[in-house]
Amino acid sequence: MTEARPFPVNAWYAAAWAHEIKHELAARTICNKDMVLYRRSDGQVTALDDACWHRLLPLSMGHLKGDEVVCGYHGLVFNAAGRCTYMPAQKTINPSACVRAYPVAERHRLVWVWPGDPALADPGKIPDFHWNDGTDWVGEGGTFYSLKCDYRLVIDNLMDLTHETYVHAGSIGDEAITSAPFDVTHTDRTATVTRWMTNIEPPPFWAKQLNRPGEHVDRWQIIYFQAPSTVVGDVGVAVTGTGAPQGDRSQGVNGAFLAAITPETDRSCHYFWNFVRTFRTDDEQLTKDINKAHVNEGKGVYDQDHVVLEAQQVAIDKNPRMPFYNLNIDAGALWARKLIDRMLEAEGGHPVHIPSEAAE
Repeated sequence: MTEARPFPVNAWYAAAWAHEIKHELAARTICNKDMVLYRRSDGQVTALDDACWHRLLPLSMGHLKGDEVVCGYHGLVFNAAGRCTYMPAQKTINPSACVRAYPVAERHRLVWVWPGDPALADPGKIPDFHWNDGTDWVGEGGTFYSLKCDYRLVIDNLMDLTHETYVHAGSIGDEAITSAPFDVTHTDRTATVTRWMTNIEPPPFWAKQLNRPGEHVDRWQIIYFQAPSTVVGDVGVAVTGTGAPQGDRSQGVNGAFLAAITPETDRSCHYFWNFVRTFRTDDEQLTKDINKAHVNEGKGVYDQDHVVLEAQQVAIDKNPRMPFYNLNIDAGALWARKLIDRMLEAEGGHPVHIPSEAAE
């Protein structure tokens, strides 16, 4: 019997920001797997099953002794490979005494974990997230841990930005988004939605960043999905007629929203976000102000998404047989889901679908 689940496991998922993992135990659930992470004395990160081999107490309730984990119940000790190195009251260690160790990699300021077959854990498959490196693009992000919705709902949200007009009115929302044409392209692992809005009044957020009062702008949204759960949005505005659609963005301001979305359970996820920019990169106060515009005690742009996504999940759970109906604007999200489903099928499982009437 094949397993039904909404996420592939043979993939790299963000588990934490690199600065969050220190020489102490940190619990995290990824793809329904409870893990404990810590940074060893050599700087490398370890991820183990968060359950002692002996009586299954979470190892995260124990402590570190050097680079080994001591269980908080009976004192069994496990090394970074998950092998038990000490048992109380006996000299012989049962050779089966071990816990699973997960492949881990650190890149783009994030710690990535591979919850599936370790033999397939190719670091070359870590999503391209270079915008987050803090070099050409500057910004400091954050995380919504245990966001109470299916991770695919977050992907839907980011692949169709027409919601900005209604959810984010007064900041980045604009009626032009709903009327502008868009293109969707794809490869076997990516989907891209490209939308240009030319000769429009900039919405408040972008008008403030551009600081060219009275000027109309050409606005772009180029949303890039990497299966199974990473989204990068190349966004910005430039003064109309200065060549932005042809590639010259010198008379504009360019940002990118970054999302590494990690399934926690079938109905919850961790949402690692950032908004980075190429303008005024040495302005630390601007970085703080932009972050506040995105997350601010329930009033920021991402806070608004948070409320919508969790309410959507509640409604889905209450109406499990009510179908989704798809519009033209859902083309990018539909391709993202199709690519996820292909990964699941390649693993020999079959996806859990939210019932929908999908347009071809």
